Amino acid sequence: MGRSRLPLAIAVAVAAAAAATLLLRPRSGLIEPAPVDVRQYFTAFQLERPQDFRSLQRILGLTGLGVGIGTLGVLAWRPPQRVLGRLQARPLVGGAVAGAGISLVLVVTGLPISAWMRQRSLDVGLSTQAWPDWALDVVKSAGIGAVTAAIGGLAAVALVRRFPRNWWVPGAVLVIAYGVVTIWLYPIVIDPVFNRFDKLKPGQLRTDVLELAQRAGVDVGEVYRIDASRRTSAANAYVIGLGHSKRVVLYDNLIDGFPRDEVRVVVAHELGHQKHNDLWRGLAWLALVAPAGTFLTQTLAQRIARRELGTPAGLPAIALAVSLAGLGLGMASNALSRPVEARADSFALQLTRDPTDFVKFERRIAIRNISDPDPPRLFHVLFDTHPTDRERIGIGEAFRSK
Repeated sequence: MGRSRLPLAIAVAVAAAAAATLLLRPRSGLIEPAPVDVRQYFTAFQLERPQDFRSLQRILGLTGLGVGIGTLGVLAWRPPQRVLGRLQARPLVGGAVAGAGISLVLVVTGLPISAWMRQRSLDVGLSTQAWPDWALDVVKSAGIGAVTAAIGGLAAVALVRRFPRNWWVPGAVLVIAYGVVTIWLYPIVIDPVFNRFDKLKPGQLRTDVLELAQRAGVDVGEVYRIDASRRTSAANAYVIGLGHSKRVVLYDNLIDGFPRDEVRVVVAHELGHQKHNDLWRGLAWLALVAPAGTFLTQTLAQRIARRELGTPAGLPAIALAVSLAGLGLGMASNALSRPVEARADSFALQLTRDPTDFVKFERRIAIRNISDPDPPRLFHVLFDTHPTDRERIGIGEAFRSK
């Protein structure tokens, strides 16, 4: 594949991501945020503390990203021949072993920065987990990642060997299938490895959830309480799963630490995601972008590789290409995620008709999670999946002024 293919592949990926984002972007149900001055909602200390904390965390996060890409670059430029050479005789098994090995190397090289970020979270009270428990979670995560990477390594070597010129085509199919399987199985296979999930017991909160779901016309699936407080003081909620695995998950420190009306606002937000089929929207975006993404991945890998791609020694080049393509496409995905989240906020306000508690919650959750209400614009555009706290408060104020 000639050098001219790389600019073409980049252009195709950019066009596909832009088209998918524009096509799937919400076109109705959005409330335009009112302009707000964050100093009217937060004290000087409440603004300075998250800025001090998050500014270095952002730098460390970007550094960790660079370390990971740099590690893959070193492995791609100088693959460990003594190790990988032994795997060449059985390329498929070797691909699985190499994939798992690359995953574990990335865990080890990223560990110092991860530990530094965690220590800073401990210092401000955001993390509540003891170091031994954190280490156990790292081991669990590393094991799951290694198994996933082994499957990916085997599949990559198999596809390159079977379709040496156009392995990006079946690769796109596998990426989409992986996305569906992950969303479907993650809540029932992976999540319980790290947390305990209890079905929400009969009581006022469950009644509130069912009442809001009925008013919204949403099949809520199941509602779970997760023991997040053993790991963090942050409060959150999310919706995940497809079919029988569909569920709304509420942090225990959200349930226990926030007034009932504010929890109702959060539940209404998550129902908004279900009402508008936002998980399926995300899968649709993946389906539209995956072919261009895998085409870019193949083009990059062929430019990077110093060994045959259909061998274990070629896997670092493919992994580096996946990381680079995924980083760029992830930024494009965030451009869709932010208005999707803003529409869920708007839906919550329209369902509860309670802008006062909505604004109170956004202020309280920002303080509790030590989030920067108004982060640097460039970082927000590239990496944030949600509107800023300032924008979310503005959505509440805009609804209040109607």
